[in-house]
Amino acid sequence: MITKRAVLCLVSLLVYLFAFAVMIEAQTPTLTVNATAGMHAISPNIYGIANYGLNAAFAEEIKVPNIRWGGDGASRYNWELDSSNSGFDWYFIGGDGLSNPVPGGQVDTMVKTYKPAGAGALVTVPIIPYVNKASEYNCSFPTSVYGAQQSTNAYVHPNGETCGNSITTAGAQLLDKNIGANNIANTTALQQGFVQHLVATFGTAAKGGVPFYQLDNEPSGWSNTHRDIEPVNPNYPAILALGEKYAAAIKQADPTAAVLGPSDFTLGGWIGTPSAQNNLLAGQYYLQQMAAYQKAHGTRLLDYFDEHYYFQFTDAASQLASTRTLWDPTYNGGTWVEKWYFDGPMQLIPRFQSWINTYYPGTKLALSEYSIDSGHKLITDALAEADVLGIFGRQQLNFANMWSAPAPTDPIAYAFRLYRNYDGNGGQFGSNGVQATSTNQAELSIYAATRPSDGALTLVVINKTTAAIQTKLAISNFTSAGAAEIYSYSSANLKKITPEGKISLASNALEYKYPAHSATVIVVAK
Repeated sequence: MITKRAVLCLVSLLVYLFAFAVMIEAQTPTLTVNATAGMHAISPNIYGIANYGLNAAFAEEIKVPNIRWGGDGASRYNWELDSSNSGFDWYFIGGDGLSNPVPGGQVDTMVKTYKPAGAGALVTVPIIPYVNKASEYNCSFPTSVYGAQQSTNAYVHPNGETCGNSITTAGAQLLDKNIGANNIANTTALQQGFVQHLVATFGTAAKGGVPFYQLDNEPSGWSNTHRDIEPVNPNYPAILALGEKYAAAIKQADPTAAVLGPSDFTLGGWIGTPSAQNNLLAGQYYLQQMAAYQKAHGTRLLDYFDEHYYFQFTDAASQLASTRTLWDPTYNGGTWVEKWYFDGPMQLIPRFQSWINTYYPGTKLALSEYSIDSGHKLITDALAEADVLGIFGRQQLNFANMWSAPAPTDPIAYAFRLYRNYDGNGGQFGSNGVQATSTNQAELSIYAATRPSDGALTLVVINKTTAAIQTKLAISNFTSAGAAEIYSYSSANLKKITPEGKISLASNALEYKYPAHSATVIVVAK
């Protein structure tokens, strides 16, 4: 006999279970896509990778859209001698030991190597006051002249010298007593000759030649990296003046090429000294003055406002969360720039876009050097990079180039494949972005685009959590064929994007279980 008390207990249990189920459902992220809302073009140039160590076959496989010849070593490149000096990065050793250098050889080789991939080259043009003087090895701080130093190069000994790192054993910074011994003055004529060489070799940008030129590399860091020739860092008015001078020379040599600048480094390089910059941050001032130049001379010198960005993180969780600094108005990365200058969350891409709209409308936005790589070849490296690429497309960034090229079998390489070759047969994420929404983008992010070639709706869904998430995806304003192809990348197999077959749509919706720490490509045929 069932007692009244037992009935009450059963009812209470059912009420509890129902409430618990409602709570769980409310906490589970849900996904929606509107195929006619928020329509925008996704620039193919957001999928760029720096050329150093980039496997040519992998570059061709993913049709890498741009490659970059840049970094610290490019600042002092003398194209006539095809050699440079990497400064503090490599004991201030200049030259390459070649007795018969080929002018522009390194850059020419890079352009030719990645031509089969269809990659457009971004070439750094030095604007720093000095460049390397000789192709033979040399160094700025030999111990025979400057004494013992904290660190010396054990492998290269120009003229039998031991090359130091410019810091005495007591920690004092040395000054180069004879800059002219290993360096020559940089000039616009020298760099214009560099661009003319590239035009003569490959044609103008409009005719398939080098399409992008960058105004040096991280000028706010010259007094550190290139402290032998620039012991006192130039302020932003000086950096701007150099940029205007050399950009004008580039435009004269190839008016069809695009110029990127100031290409400065994360956080500090964006700030400068506001009191010397019309009380503006460095990037704002740079844009303002480039706009003033165009107004005064009738010529646009700057095509892309370009900066570098390195994500700040300490572990897998913060690595995945750090992508939110690119866009999220509710996420504070905790940097000193956010605290003292931005007065709140980074919102990097919208922030830079607002600077452009305020100070120099019509300028495109580039991040020509960035990295979110832990260096440990983890699944989270791939997921974080896939999230970054999705954000770049959604936020309408115009150009990006990832530093430190991955090996073809590294997890980050698969992040690029998710967008550029998810099926091994050239299947790509669409180029027309549309509205895609997650109720919890921090846990389950989604990006969507239609593909002009076949009209398909392509989605990338990233589960950033350590548990599988089963949830619903509702699609509106898209007439589908009733099924979707699924491809998955997860820790189950770090060497492959696995085809998972097809799943049926019911009322233009599907339910799917996204594996823990995974990225899923969904292709809905029209």
